[in-house]
Amino acid sequence: MIETFQQPLPHGITLSCRATGERGRPVLVFLHGFPEAAFIWDEVLEYFAAPAHGGFRCVAPNLRGFADSSSPPEPSAYRAKFLVQDLLALIRIESGDAPLASLVAHDWGGAVAWNLANQFPTHIHKLAIINSPHPGTFLRELKTNPQQQEASAYMNFLIRPDAEHLLAADDYQRLWPFFTNMGGDAWLTPELKDRYREVWDRGLTGGCNYYRASPLRPPTPDDPAALDIELPRSMLTVDVPTLVLWAMDDTALPPSLIEGLHDYVPQLDLQEMPGATHWVLHEQPAEVIRRLQGFIGPQRCPSPQ
Repeated sequence: MIETFQQPLPHGITLSCRATGERGRPVLVFLHGFPEAAFIWDEVLEYFAAPAHGGFRCVAPNLRGFADSSSPPEPSAYRAKFLVQDLLALIRIESGDAPLASLVAHDWGGAVAWNLANQFPTHIHKLAIINSPHPGTFLRELKTNPQQQEASAYMNFLIRPDAEHLLAADDYQRLWPFFTNMGGDAWLTPELKDRYREVWDRGLTGGCNYYRASPLRPPTPDDPAALDIELPRSMLTVDVPTLVLWAMDDTALPPSLIEGLHDYVPQLDLQEMPGATHWVLHEQPAEVIRRLQGFIGPQRCPSPQ
């Protein structure tokens, strides 16, 4: 059974969380992206909490700015260092002095996870990423690849000061295409749409602030954006065992983003998923779970103290 709770963090942010599994067991944490929320992981949480599949403690927070989590109004509050701070505090609460058995993340959640794995590798035993570009390859493609610049042009809409109001208008008429333009009609049931409405009705400013806070977006005549960024190698290397699942029909994040990924992630298990889009967790949940199970495997790290 999924429990929901508000988790206060020491630095004043509260994350609303969905979780299942016995406290004191090895911990898995799952991070969502935009324009989603923690509920997308429910089936995965219940699977990995089952004794037959590891009996993990499974936690999916709503990131700051989403659903019932704290939503600071200023875009600067959504810079990477603050998002990592939230996740690090949650890990310490849930897992104590032990590393997470695995951190699993999609989309913007993956951006946070890549950063944490780079800065605090001893806090996670394994990392699993689902269609979230590594900052090194993403920066390269935003600078040099016109296809990626075009595919990411929506980011420059989302930083507009009126973006959240335009997205919310006419029953989220501009937001549903994020799903349906990649073939989401089959899985986007009326019931699922209602769950998304419930999340979006709480506000979209926090989600848009992720884009406003990040310079990793395509350049425009008025804003050099990614062209002005140089990331040192020390900020890009991830030295933990890492699974990357890449849906190959993702039109926003095309497969060019996984080229050269081994150079940044020495312990990389890269698995392509043909015929799947950015929303692969909705499209092929059983296959995502199967591949995660093969990577996470049985518990090999100590239970938290």
